[in-house]
Amino acid sequence: QVQLVESGGGLVQAGGSLRLSCVASGRTFSSYAMGWFRQAPGQERDFVAAISWGGGSTYYADSVKGRFTISRDNVKNTLYLQMNSLKPEDTAVYYCAAGSGLGISDFGSWGQGTQVTVSS
Repeated sequence: QVQLVESGGGLVQAGGSLRLSCVASGRTFSSYAMGWFRQAPGQERDFVAAISWGGGSTYYADSVKGRFTISRDNVKNTLYLQMNSLKPEDTAVYYCAAGSGLGISDFGSWGQGTQVTVSS
């Protein structure tokens, strides 16, 4: 089992940037595909981005493509999400997840989440 701890959330104005981090412990980080998801109040948890085991392949939701960048450092056991040109609709709790594959249903280990609030 892998444990995941997110950080880096906060309050930012529209157009601003934030970088989220997710530190993994407990098992070999590089053996997991990793992803970011988000959940806004009253809504379901949505996929944001995913990255393959070695970082060579990345995938994004259409709503964040071109603005967000997912990356990972397998030496530091850390996953990142660089968020630029933030919009109020990006406001949500952001969760990192570890999975056996890159399909949404493959992600089975979750962090506690970090709040991102974008003001207009």
